[in-house]
Amino acid sequence: MEPRCPFTHVLDTHGTDLHAEAAHLRTHGPAVRVELPGRVMAWSVTRADVVKQLLTDSRLAKNARHHWPDWIDGRVGPEWPLASWVAVESMFTSDGADHHRLRSLTAPAFGPRRVEALRPLVRAITADLVDALREAAPGESVDLHTRLSYPLPTTLICDLFGVPEEQRPEIQRVVDGALATYSTPEEAKALIDDLFVAMGLLAATKRAAPGDDMTSELIATRDANGSRLSEQELVSTLILMIGAGSETTVNLIDHAIALLLTHPGQLALIRAGEATWQDAIEEALRLEAPVMHLPMYFAAEDIDLGEGVLIRTGEPVLFAFGSAGRDPALHPDRPGDFDLARADKSHLAFGHGHHFCLGHLVARMEAEEALSALFDNFPDIELAIPAEELLPQESFIVNGLRTLPVRLTPAAG
Repeated sequence: MEPRCPFTHVLDTHGTDLHAEAAHLRTHGPAVRVELPGRVMAWSVTRADVVKQLLTDSRLAKNARHHWPDWIDGRVGPEWPLASWVAVESMFTSDGADHHRLRSLTAPAFGPRRVEALRPLVRAITADLVDALREAAPGESVDLHTRLSYPLPTTLICDLFGVPEEQRPEIQRVVDGALATYSTPEEAKALIDDLFVAMGLLAATKRAAPGDDMTSELIATRDANGSRLSEQELVSTLILMIGAGSETTVNLIDHAIALLLTHPGQLALIRAGEATWQDAIEEALRLEAPVMHLPMYFAAEDIDLGEGVLIRTGEPVLFAFGSAGRDPALHPDRPGDFDLARADKSHLAFGHGHHFCLGHLVARMEAEEALSALFDNFPDIELAIPAEELLPQESFIVNGLRTLPVRLTPAAG
């Protein structure tokens, strides 16, 4: 594939400065040619209006098996570092009737009533994690990423899907591995194999001994026409739901805490009742969306975006969801500032259109419980290192932190 525009950017596989990279791409057109690992060429879309426009455009598709010639012909295969994002057969990689069928089997579990019914469980998990933080010695540095932000959503999602305790470490390892964008071909191929083995084992476990959990429900559920998930669809759906149900929420909680700690005036607004935890969550989603570049869509037809940009049939497209909230065209008033009083906190952190994130209500609720419990129990919490020393995850897909070291002082009594 030869680029047809004068600018091509090699995406930083280590995600060193995601926002600066996205801002740079935004200035070069409605879509920009980018080079992915393995010298795979794609288009990056960073402007908020173009992202929304294309995500409702019927000329874009999700199924690589039908719409990506390089995948169909084997020029890109399971050894590609991002192969786990296109090799699965779930609602995430489906279109039309298949997407509707697969989504309809899982959507009821994430409706408002079902999500609110989870709040006591989320609150109990959070309380246990916060109580454990009290064991830290005064002045000791505690990593909230490993002690709160990570275990809360991963514990919840594993509980919901009935993952046995002994299977959780491996499932968490392979889910985390799918987010890396710098893997070697050998590592990428091994990861796909391990992903399917781990989720296949979970499915086999639940098929042999069903429980009151979503894996058992997926195995038993039939759609309106009496159709069940195929084994490949079942395993792929588990990969999607367990992965998406944990990693993005981890990043949301980490960033929301870090932003509040580095903006004490904004935290003071919440404590004074002039802003809410929901305000903090939406502003964190706008400013530090948990996902930056999400792979992959494919042009089912030629798409002319103007400004000399023509996306040809079969070419891959990445959407920079993490760029939209900082787009000056969407937020002309200080788009890079964390401001809970901002009237318009609109963002695309959970996507847009047919593939809008099913779990957005769960993520918001988990973040609310985590923030309120943490700051109520530790009112004098502070970062243990300068904010500029917080290291990002090494990925251009997710926008997360490797660690979040803080010092805690429990509230009196």
